[in-house]
Parts: sequence; structure tokens; C-alpha cells
Amino acid sequence: MTELTSVFNQDQPYYQLDPSRVMDAVEHLGFYCDGRIQALNSYENRVFQVGIEDAVPLIVKFYRPERWSEAQILEEHQFCQELVEAGLAVVAPMQLEGQSLFNFNGYRYALFPRKGGHAPELDNENHLFELGRFLGRLHQTSELRAFQHRPTLSVKDYGRVAQQQVLDSQLLQAYEKRYLKVTDQILAEVEQRFNACAAPLIRTQGDCHMGNMLWRDDALVLLDFDDCRMAPAMQDIWMLLTGDQQQQQRWLSEVVEGYEEYREFPARELQLVEPLRALRIVYYSGWLAQRRADPAFIQAFPQFGGEAWWSEHIRSLEQQLQQLSMPSLSLTQY
Repeated sequence: MTELTSVFNQDQPYYQLDPSRVMDAVEHLGFYCDGRIQALNSYENRVFQVGIEDAVPLIVKFYRPERWSEAQILEEHQFCQELVEAGLAVVAPMQLEGQSLFNFNGYRYALFPRKGGHAPELDNENHLFELGRFLGRLHQTSELRAFQHRPTLSVKDYGRVAQQQVLDSQLLQAYEKRYLKVTDQILAEVEQRFNACAAPLIRTQGDCHMGNMLWRDDALVLLDFDDCRMAPAMQDIWMLLTGDQQQQQRWLSEVVEGYEEYREFPARELQLVEPLRALRIVYYSGWLAQRRADPAFIQAFPQFGGEAWWSEHIRSLEQQLQQLSMPSLSLTQY
């Protein structure tokens, strides 16, 4: 099963979610809603904050049909629970009578406690150090066993499938040859880098960017494991490396120090930072092409598919291809 599934089907109950259906699903589990519902920022799934009578609000997440199997969702939940039991501040799904995944009138959904906070500050040395400690501890636990049902990050399933989704969309028009040329070059180079590095695969959060982190009570909280997968440890690190190489080197000095309190930093995998970034850029356009008729995507990405969008996207791909030829980060540089 790949992550890129069939084009939007408005007849699916997933697209018929309204406040009454959301409250019915929550009350089906024994809670009493007070009528306050707020849709939260989520494109792949539908996520709501729901007010509960005489209690703090809950977060309810409705899973997109056909994206993950039930076994894959439950493995995500089990991973989160394992991390919580290891002492990590992870927002795990709530367990009700031993269950974390529920079904109601065709909807698969889970409940989560509401957590407040703000994004960590990447120019704050203490935040960077604690971020490193958190990731080191996360990977120390995650490497103890492997996923049996979740996907593995690979050029074939993460890159080639996305490339084909774009080509099949027939949105490229005059840009098709240019797009095909640059993505073929990128994916061939990324595969070569993956093979040369031969990094061990571990369970990763998979989408470890600032939007999935909270700084709360002087500590880091990690949420949203919907994209967790087997991947090199660097998959949970590279998205936080922003700016020019000098800035990235400064960032590394603090993160590595914290990380190595729990696990040896995967220095060899620094050569995968730009290949992983390139792979995600390729995946991004495939993701948008595959979801292009979803009302949430139409509203959030109104320019997608137009000439200006493809021109800018292909320019980004070409720039990233050039970046792949530049020297990789290394721990010896800071």
C-alpha cells in the first residue's frame, strides 16, 4: 500500500463531517459535548477541538479513508504509547477500555488530550540542546524494535510514486519534459546517496518539523505521528536544519551535545540531509496532485497547478539538484 491513494471522492463519509457528526462520534464514547467545536489545521486528516461539559476540551482526529490500514494506525498508536512509557513527552491517543482506535458510522477516529504551548525557538541554545536530548531519547527507544506494518522511506515508494502522480495529473503541460528531467536526475542521485550511506533504518516520527512540536513548561512535547515510518534517524533531524550551511553548523553544535546524552549522533547520515530534502520536495507536488480536488486543498493551495506554480516548483527542484553537489555537513566543521 502506498500513501498516494485514489483521487478525492465526495461520496465518502469523510467529506460529510459536520459539527453534529463530530459530536455524535465523541458522545458515542461516553462524553458529553458542550457544543463548542473548532476545526484545527490539518490537511491529510480532519482534526477538531471539541468542548466537553465540565471538563477540558478533547482533540478528535478522523483518519482519511484508504490512507492507512487499521494495523498501520494501531502500530502508530502503540509506538506513541511505548514512547510515553519510556518517559517521553509525546501526545499519544487516549485509551478507553483498552482501545485507542474507534469506528462510528463509517468513520475511523481517535481522541487525544489537548496540549498547549508554543514552537521551540531555534535561535535559543537551551531549546536546541533540549531538542537534541529529546531526539536522542526518542531514537534510543525507537531502535529497540521495527515496525511490522508501517511503510519504509524509499526512493521508489516516496519519490517515484509521487513523480508518477504528477505526470498522471496532466497538469504540467509545457513543463512536463523539464519536470521529468529534473526529477529523474534528483531521484537517481538520492538513490545513489542512500545506497552509499547504507544507514540503518529505525522507527521515526517521520514528519518532525516545528509545527509538530510544542515548548511547554520548559520542556519539549512532540505530537502527530501520522507519518511515522522506518527510515534513517536523520529523517527526524534534517527538517530542523534551515538557513545557510554556517547557520546549520551552529545549530548542530547544540543539538548533537544533547542527542549524545542518550545515543551516538548519526554523523554519517549528515550526507543524507540534502537528499532527504530533495525527496520531500518531489513528494510534495505528488501529494498536492493526488489531493487536488479535496475542498480543503483547494482552499489552502488555490494556485496549485497553474503555470506560475509549476515554474516556481521546478525552479526549486533545479536549485535543490545543484545543492546535492555541494559538500555535506559534518561534525568536524563546528
